[in-house]
Amino acid sequence: MRVPRVYLDQPLHSGAELALDKAAAHYLVSVLRLRADDALIVFNGSGGEYAAQLQSATHKRATISIGKHRAGVAPSPVRMVLAIGLSRGERMDWLIQKAVELGANEIIPLFTERCEVKLKGERALKKLGHWQQIAISACEQSQRNDVPCIKPTQLLCEFLTASAAPSSADLRLILDPRAEHSLSRTLMSNASSTHTIVLLSGPEGGFSDGEVQLARQQGVIAVGLGPRVLRTETAPLAALAIVQALLGDMA
Repeated sequence: MRVPRVYLDQPLHSGAELALDKAAAHYLVSVLRLRADDALIVFNGSGGEYAAQLQSATHKRATISIGKHRAGVAPSPVRMVLAIGLSRGERMDWLIQKAVELGANEIIPLFTERCEVKLKGERALKKLGHWQQIAISACEQSQRNDVPCIKPTQLLCEFLTASAAPSSADLRLILDPRAEHSLSRTLMSNASSTHTIVLLSGPEGGFSDGEVQLARQQGVIAVGLGPRVLRTETAPLAALAIVQALLGDMA
């Protein structure tokens, strides 16, 4: 039986006993169906993971003992920031889940010209929390110990012109099916100096000509993924897989 992995948003130390809150207790007992003395693995995103054991459990309260620390799966040698145009329905949920599984370190939802999703105020905050929880669940499943940050949604133009955001990357790329350069060749020609990549991918309908031009004016390189036009939820995942295969740790 596979030992479940659980994210805990609190300090973890070998030898400690932790009383979990109601939500965590409910998840362990009612969702994972764990019982007293069952083993689990816990992590908090600060590096590595811990063997643990459930000491006592009810639907409202649970206590675990923390065992040995271990390094676990090491992060990829390449840092990937995915800036993605908002998608409708459950597409964004699915995209975030898979992007985390593929090793994205940061995900930034974007409002673009062709974006049909409207988010603001309380609804935007609720959606952000929902996406962050999806990222955490994906880490639990994929053995990741570093938890990616889902940033608040912002306008594409603000993201491109911000002094801190994309300018710190070694390589900034925007997916464009009309691009002259391929993603793989661009990566290989910059392999020796690339440690952080910002990858921009559009919503349904892609980026407008003006958005691509604005990105290029900010030093972003337009790249393509081949002769086939991919769906908005497929293109960024294919790109992340290519990055990991060429520069990261995907075999």
